[in-house]
Amino acid sequence: MPTFTAFTTLTGKAPADALGEALERIQPEPMGVGVFEIEDGSGLWEVGGYFTEAPDDAGLAVLAAAFDAKPFVISELPETDWVAKVKRELAPVAAGRFFVYGSHDADKVPEGCEPLLIEAAMAFGTGHHGTTLGCLKALDRLANDGFVGKRVADVGCGTAVLAMGAARIWPGTVLASDIDAVAVEVAAANAAANGLEGRIICVEAAGFDHPDLAAGAPYDLVFANILKAPLIELAPDMGAQIAPGGHAILSGLLNEQANDVIAAYDAAGFEVHTREEIGEWTTLTLTRR
Repeated sequence: MPTFTAFTTLTGKAPADALGEALERIQPEPMGVGVFEIEDGSGLWEVGGYFTEAPDDAGLAVLAAAFDAKPFVISELPETDWVAKVKRELAPVAAGRFFVYGSHDADKVPEGCEPLLIEAAMAFGTGHHGTTLGCLKALDRLANDGFVGKRVADVGCGTAVLAMGAARIWPGTVLASDIDAVAVEVAAANAAANGLEGRIICVEAAGFDHPDLAAGAPYDLVFANILKAPLIELAPDMGAQIAPGGHAILSGLLNEQANDVIAAYDAAGFEVHTREEIGEWTTLTLTRR
């Protein structure tokens, strides 16, 4: 089945959200719509749709003009077996004591590690990206220093690989939240596949906005592997939800963005514990004063 994409850019979150909603109603209907901030300081947002049949050029042109966006760029994607591609290209990843792998590489799991199984069909946030790898390494360092997480949350959990890492090495439950309902389902499925069902509570929420997350505070460790803007927006809540002496492990940051996030968290009562760059990405471990 052919897949088509249509992408445009425009200035401002509100117009981008409105264009995304309008794009969902166009005919033929897209099978998915995304609205993303371009994290380069330009103030631009990207709006795109995926289609199983060729989208309506004229309709897209009208939408772009109505929202003062650039003309949509339409492309046809080659047919690809993405699961097979992931199996071929995503090798297992070691991050300290943690070993992230797919079921097709189960025979490669070494002795003495903490294995984290992520199925190939659920391969976003597998540990191959510098941000996830950095967070797992930061978790490993804290544990090596003798830290034990008793109240742990993974905000913006994706596959829940970070939540699973914490649940592997410490007793008790870990709360994992994401704003995307599909990600929450994936997180729960991964927890079950790793024998951690009941140890990881997966909820749909933005930030800490869920009764289960409120009940779990104050936390002594919170992961947030998201993006610069939501991390900065989340800083006051982190200060309120993390106990003094507790930690936040943050990533999703380009190296040049890290200082802005550090400044926001300094104002919220945190100081830098460790900072690591992997390629173009930075991972911060912060401590609540």
